[in-house]
Amino acid sequence: MDLKIDEAWAEMINRLTSWVDSLIVNLPNIILALLVFTIVILLSKYFTKLTWKLLAKSSLQKSMKNLITKLISVLVILTGLFLVLGILDLSKTLNTILAGAGVAGLAVGLALQGALANTYSGIVLSYIKHIKFGDWIESNDYEGEVIDIDLRAVTIKQSDNNLVYIPNKLVLENPIRNFSTTAQSRVILKCGVAYSSNLEFVRDLVCKTISSNFDNVENAKEVIFLYTEFGDSSINFETRFWIKSTSSLEVLKAKTIAMIAIKKAFDDNSINIPFPIRTLDFPENFKFNNPTNN
Repeated sequence: MDLKIDEAWAEMINRLTSWVDSLIVNLPNIILALLVFTIVILLSKYFTKLTWKLLAKSSLQKSMKNLITKLISVLVILTGLFLVLGILDLSKTLNTILAGAGVAGLAVGLALQGALANTYSGIVLSYIKHIKFGDWIESNDYEGEVIDIDLRAVTIKQSDNNLVYIPNKLVLENPIRNFSTTAQSRVILKCGVAYSSNLEFVRDLVCKTISSNFDNVENAKEVIFLYTEFGDSSINFETRFWIKSTSSLEVLKAKTIAMIAIKKAFDDNSINIPFPIRTLDFPENFKFNNPTNN
């Protein structure tokens, strides 16, 4: 038993001695590897700042700028890591790391398909010129102002000041309605008047009222007025005009102003906006049957 302990102790001493000898022999390489890795870290920070300065002049989204700078930083550090492993003569270790990285990358890719899809979609959205910060858009039944586009989601601020985070994949795969692609928005207002109304007078009155309440509508000819149908209790019409705004909230405000002005003009001119009613016509010789007379 004592012999086995002595042998184990001697074996351990031999191994420690060989490790110390290897450490002493490779000490210059270790110092050089540490020096190279330190220089690589400094270069990574330098290239990150340089990339930010170069991208500041571009029209890329902020999320895309962040992605590019991070990728460059990672590439510089990986290059330095490969140099360090080469200096330490750890080529076998390098091959093992690369093989393990391939297997791990495949496993991570399968596990994070949704996240990777959103990341890829975020990169694509950063290049699309049809959607950018400050645009008023409608996507996936949500409407609001784009305030951020990152690698996970598009953030929009609705008219009630609530924030909605839509995954990039859904934004990219579904239709996007951008209200900010033009400098103007069209306001569409529907209403109806009684059958006894003078239709020509109603048309002229509505166009005149709208043109007098909106500065960008220079005259009544710029207002589109169309009678659309003979309704159950009214003759319905639709009026359209443009405002200098791309915000959905401003469109609603303009519609409110137009409704108030048209209602006031109708009241001043005794024009009736009828509500649904049912009229019963009886023959002249029709007699009511009063049960109390029986």
